[in-house]
Amino acid sequence: MHGATQFVGWYNGHPDAADHEYDLSVRRAVVIGNGNVAIDVARMLVLHPDELAPTDTADHAIEVLSQSQVEEVVLLGRRGPAQAAFTNPELRELADLKRAGVEVDVTDLELDEHSARWLEEEADVTARKNVEILRDYAASGPKDESHRIVLRFLRSPVEILGEGEHGPVTGIRVVRNELQPTDDGGLRAVATGDEEVIECGLVLRSIGYRGRPVDDVPFDERRGLIRNTGGRVSAESGDAHRGEYVVGWIKRGPSGVIGTNKKDALDTVAGLLDDWAAGALHADSAEDVAELLPDNPGLAGWKAIDHHERSAGREQRRPRIKVVDHEVLHDLAAGALSTT
Repeated sequence: MHGATQFVGWYNGHPDAADHEYDLSVRRAVVIGNGNVAIDVARMLVLHPDELAPTDTADHAIEVLSQSQVEEVVLLGRRGPAQAAFTNPELRELADLKRAGVEVDVTDLELDEHSARWLEEEADVTARKNVEILRDYAASGPKDESHRIVLRFLRSPVEILGEGEHGPVTGIRVVRNELQPTDDGGLRAVATGDEEVIECGLVLRSIGYRGRPVDDVPFDERRGLIRNTGGRVSAESGDAHRGEYVVGWIKRGPSGVIGTNKKDALDTVAGLLDDWAAGALHADSAEDVAELLPDNPGLAGWKAIDHHERSAGREQRRPRIKVVDHEVLHDLAAGALSTT
């Protein structure tokens, strides 16, 4: 079993994950999770080589994924379709895959009374639309394609089968759940005891992210976030920590897509600039940052890397060809290598 974080880093060209290896000689893979990362992982496993070739996926991953023998990917969600964390565009785009259909069992979409009431009275537009999209998939049935993505709900993993110290995965034992209300008004998945085994040769877990504390930085253990007010790091009392800021998932939680994070970063930087204009930063903040990040390439270094990758990509009519070697990245940023 592998974590989706490492798998995503591998195909996206993260230098620390470039040498990871994944056995894609299997027919079926199981992805545990019901969020956008789970969908992206499933999509990557069934993409046609022609869909991969023009992308900025890392070259080493394109080579392996193009030869993948995975024909079916099963996504497991421990709760029901109403609670799935997909965003609408990512779920809808599964219908556009060149060689893969989408399969949803209509019985999995039969909402319990609590979910039906929540969906009608409290759910946001995204959750309601997700259920509509899933019902459309179930009604139309999977396309007659060589590959497929199967969405299964109310299932939790119990045991990974065949996974020894060196042995391959042979399957995953799962239990069917039912949703029960909690004292705080939520719904939790409770195992029914009804189990089954899904044969597979690869299991990837994509069950969310949790932030980890940093020394002396206020941390909300319950939510797994750095305490902050509008991006300004703050104590439990609400008092801001002078010159300390936070962005992204460690600021607001593991949700949203690239556009969400860009808007989030802009909001935090706007607050930082306001504090700078008001003289509320430490006089030596710039020096402190430089000391903390001795290998930081700076904006000029980043632009040199970006220019190099984009130039290499143009030759192959791709957005970019990613450099995945730390040493080469440092040399490019330092101007030791040509960026043309």
